[in-house]
Amino acid sequence: MTTVTLQEAQARLPELIEHLAAGDELVITQNQQPIARLRAEGAGKRKPRRAGNCKGMLTIVADDDEHLKDFAEYMA
Repeated sequence: MTTVTLQEAQARLPELIEHLAAGDELVITQNQQPIARLRAEGAGKRKPRRAGNCKGMLTIVADDDEHLKDFAEYMA
């Protein structure tokens, strides 16, 4: 948590916001009393994966059994 005065926040607000990491908090004070809190948003939660959402994006043009010969010793 970082603390700055109101005057400093007014002068450097874009810079202060730029340096806030997700979840960090900046407290703005006036007369040594906190008057505002600025909190950086955390990264949004990922949606769960859905089976089949990439269907149709991959096309297999031919079966390639020839390359499997190179891996025969690993497949036994």
